Amino acid sequence: MASNPDFVNYICEQLEGLGAVRSRKMFGEYIVYLNDKPVVIICDDRPMVKMLPCLEELLRDRPVEPPYEGAKDHYLLDPDDRDTLREAVRRAEEVTPLPRKRMKKEGSKG
Repeated sequence: MASNPDFVNYICEQLEGLGAVRSRKMFGEYIVYLNDKPVVIICDDRPMVKMLPCLEELLRDRPVEPPYEGAKDHYLLDPDDRDTLREAVRRAEEVTPLPRKRMKKEGSKG
């Protein structure tokens, strides 16, 4: 089941004021970026964040599960706990590197 765009917008609204927030649809689900860094994955209307050391204390009581089959466990965030959501995203953004730019493939000449 794909995530609802309205739910994704709700999560982005919760993060307003932390920096540049945007989302991108990928494979029917969404990635939320803060300052161009991927910090939240939303699968089946469930916001999740990687299990990073900087989040252990803050999210120790949150459930963990993989966002999709074959993925590593992530912390499941409470979308309505705005303070914890914002703090988790802020901490994750601090330690997440910017994605590397992909090299464009040149057409083959023949």
